[in-house]
Amino acid sequence: MTIETLNALHHDEAEARFRDCCAAKPWIQGMLDARPYASAEALLARSHELWSELTEQDWLDAFEAHPKIGDVDSLRAKYASTKALASGEQAGASTASEDILQRLKAGNDTYLARFGFIFIVCASGKSASEMLELLEARLPNSRAEELENAAREQARITELRLEKLL
Repeated sequence: MTIETLNALHHDEAEARFRDCCAAKPWIQGMLDARPYASAEALLARSHELWSELTEQDWLDAFEAHPKIGDVDSLRAKYASTKALASGEQAGASTASEDILQRLKAGNDTYLARFGFIFIVCASGKSASEMLELLEARLPNSRAEELENAAREQARITELRLEKLL
């Protein structure tokens, strides 16, 4: 889609497209209110401006839109899928060992129980082992540190999604 096409979308359709990028309602509204955009750069700049305006609850709402990895079968599918590799979503992922998958499952469960939200990381180009390393490194953090880390990762994910949108 071009920036002109995005600008011309009906409000409801543009809202849905922005929601696919980030589910924080104030961010979506801010992106809608700034249309029309002069360029892709202006779109990304507006997105960056909005990050500082979001509250903890806004971030938590955005995190809730991500699927929780709930079982080893979903992890196995995520890290063994050639379709995911081809799409670039997990470009650096390779087939993960059963041990790595079990540890990712346990780590994700521990993270959710400890912080009250799922582990958020921009996974693009990261292998299952790298994801596990990041997860384990962040588990000792305070909730405040993790909220900040997750929000920063959400911003990266959103930017990538906006770029893919265009």
